[in-house]
Amino acid sequence: MTPRPVLVNIKALDDVAVGRFWAQALGWDASSPGRGETNVRPTGFDWAAPATVCVDVVAVPEPKPPVKNRVHLDLATRSPAHRAELVARLLELGATPVDVGQGDVPWTVLADPEGNEFCVLEPREVYRDTGPIAAVVVDCADPRDMARFWGGALDWTLREVGEDSAVLRSAEGVGPYLEFLRGGDPKAWPDRVHLDLLRHPRDDHEAEAARLRALGATDLDVGQGDVPWMCMCDPEGHEFCVLARSS
Repeated sequence: MTPRPVLVNIKALDDVAVGRFWAQALGWDASSPGRGETNVRPTGFDWAAPATVCVDVVAVPEPKPPVKNRVHLDLATRSPAHRAELVARLLELGATPVDVGQGDVPWTVLADPEGNEFCVLEPREVYRDTGPIAAVVVDCADPRDMARFWGGALDWTLREVGEDSAVLRSAEGVGPYLEFLRGGDPKAWPDRVHLDLLRHPRDDHEAEAARLRALGATDLDVGQGDVPWMCMCDPEGHEFCVLARSS
């Protein structure tokens, strides 16, 4: 069984404060199972359900570098009134408006309390059933190459691929989209935000690593030591981890 995205991992100086922000932004619950990590989950979250991609905020000692993140969240809205209400609430929670060169667009670009960019979208029919997270968006140089790699790496379905974008979603057609958009600056810093994938516990760790390497992934050493997950990079250097359920 191929893995699926289950977490957006966000690094922060203060995981509790940033985790609380994202819990309130998404209408989910925040909990801290251990020092330096805050989990943001919807009530009744089930690891086996394909619809939800959650958020983990992990404490690190380094502040966000002065560059736009290459991975960000797009938040869905139901109506113009809902979008205005959500933007106002996010600003009250500590978000700030940011200019990433977006120009005159119908969506709003904000950053969380530690500067991680995200977008509040205008209502779009395609995102009406995604839940609060419409899409996880990744800047890339070659969407077709990302479609080739991620389409083979995940158990999600490739919905669209072109010169400027590639789009995947769960095979069940539920939950957020994973979108690769052409653009952004070349990578100069480790990603502040990355995806965590979940493999089935019956899948062999080394066999899955070999399969991903054959698709173009490379091993990544961030000082993680002997841990039960894999740290890797895709062909353009986007970091990701592969986790395993215990059951």
